[in-house]
Amino acid sequence: MLTDILIWVLLGALAGWIASMVMGRNAQMGALANIVVGIFGALIGGFLMNAVGAAGVTGFNLYSILVAIGGAVVLLFIVGLMRRA
Repeated sequence: MLTDILIWVLLGALAGWIASMVMGRNAQMGALANIVVGIFGALIGGFLMNAVGAAGVTGFNLYSILVAIGGAVVLLFIVGLMRRA
């Protein structure tokens, strides 16, 4: 149980870090921010995928990591829009 949580936190950090690099914000974010963005990105990505009829985060696999990264990119894009407004 604890090992699973640790693995998901590390995956969240990885997804957040990759998304921050894609969006050009890696220098502005720390490890904790990457974890938070990755976790919320997985939630957003899963919700968006379910909304269009596809599977969301389905477990510990490449598809779920890609969904989490996509959701994290969407989250960073929205945060960027809100900062400009």
